[in-house]
Amino acid sequence: MADRSDRNVPAHHVRPAAGGWCNDPNGPLFHDGRYHLFFQHNPGAAVWGDIHWGHASSPDLVTWTDHGIALTPTPGGRDARGAWSGCAVVEEGVPTAVYTGMDRDDGIGSVMLARATDDTVTELKAEPEPVVAGPPPGLDLVAFRDPYLFSYEGRRWGVIGAGHRGTGTGDVLLYRVDSLTEWTYAGSLVDAADPVAARIAGPATAWECPALLPAGDGRWVLLLSLWIDDITYTTSYLIGELRGEGEGLRFVPASGGMLDHGRDFYAPTALVEDDRTLLWGWSWESRTEQQSVAAGWAGCLTHPRETGVHPDGTLRLAPARELTALRGAELPLGAELPAAYEIELDVRVEQPDSEIVLSLGATVSLRVNPTRGTFVLDRTGAPATAPHPLPRTPQAIATVPGGTRSHVRVLVDGPLIEAFVDERAMLTEKVYPAPEGRYEVTVVRGAAEVGVKGWVLD
Repeated sequence: MADRSDRNVPAHHVRPAAGGWCNDPNGPLFHDGRYHLFFQHNPGAAVWGDIHWGHASSPDLVTWTDHGIALTPTPGGRDARGAWSGCAVVEEGVPTAVYTGMDRDDGIGSVMLARATDDTVTELKAEPEPVVAGPPPGLDLVAFRDPYLFSYEGRRWGVIGAGHRGTGTGDVLLYRVDSLTEWTYAGSLVDAADPVAARIAGPATAWECPALLPAGDGRWVLLLSLWIDDITYTTSYLIGELRGEGEGLRFVPASGGMLDHGRDFYAPTALVEDDRTLLWGWSWESRTEQQSVAAGWAGCLTHPRETGVHPDGTLRLAPARELTALRGAELPLGAELPAAYEIELDVRVEQPDSEIVLSLGATVSLRVNPTRGTFVLDRTGAPATAPHPLPRTPQAIATVPGGTRSHVRVLVDGPLIEAFVDERAMLTEKVYPAPEGRYEVTVVRGAAEVGVKGWVLD
């Protein structure tokens, strides 16, 4: 994965080694002693289109090996226009992708299967016919895609992201999955008629990439990526309960919020393990399409992140514990920034409303105010050039409960900045040019005790 010759290229993140386009993470699984991670990939250009599944694997979530293309659209088949997003499971010892086959141009797909041809998962061979040929009858949808499987009380279920044309609102459609080839529609898991979902995950023409995750305390976390008229915006999370309803289930959210407070994170998917859930997102580009084409690549996946709930029931978000293995030589305060590094701050305020700034060279700063619970990334010195219907402001802002202390971890890999505060909020931004110069920590207001640690990431 690594390209250490250019600090504007991530060296430690999953992306196609041969360049081209990368978007949604797909189908993370653990098989035969390795983590496998797939992703949406256009091998022919650094723009979206002709979507295949790329593939990388790792023994430890730290060192990744690119395996090229795992799943190719079938000419004339139900995925001829793209092998779009989905999940993966190990079924009877065989890794199997459950993905969106696209053979039309209106965002309405089918659910297809592709099975690994060997234990190293070098190729996923698509079944010719879908297991779900399209939306249930009677629903006028603008989106039907992104299957995700989960288990509840010993039974397997599937969810599919959807959006209703008439109301212009999102929906998560539920299927009972008696086997990978037997899917039965069981109604809506949750839709925008729910007031909590409508407030937190709206407005949205469709909810993409739904992922339903056990929180570990009997509750569930539902991830929804917000899509409006071909524009991707951000990802919301909902925390709530699963309840039996007739022959199906209903998700009843009680709380939620924005999953990542940066502007370069979307379409996350997850791998549920015995003691944690791992999460990856797609980090798109903050530069123009022309700049990406000139560079020969666009998009990468984030570092794996652990998610769950804190004892108070709020969402926990942290870098995967294995990532500390990347730490190499210490990076003392005031040192010149290498291409990849981690900085950790432990802050204790001695006066209310104190503010502390971590400066990454002259172009990027991160400001934390424990009293107010605010965490701000300011990239005024390196503004984004990507066009978007929403003009990008110089600052990205995360909020957490206020107090007298803050713990901040910032992992930087070339242009990609992933910051975490108190394991309660995360913020992902791509910054071009990547920060250069020295890093400094300054108490700019009030008084505070600040512990600083830094490492080069090898």
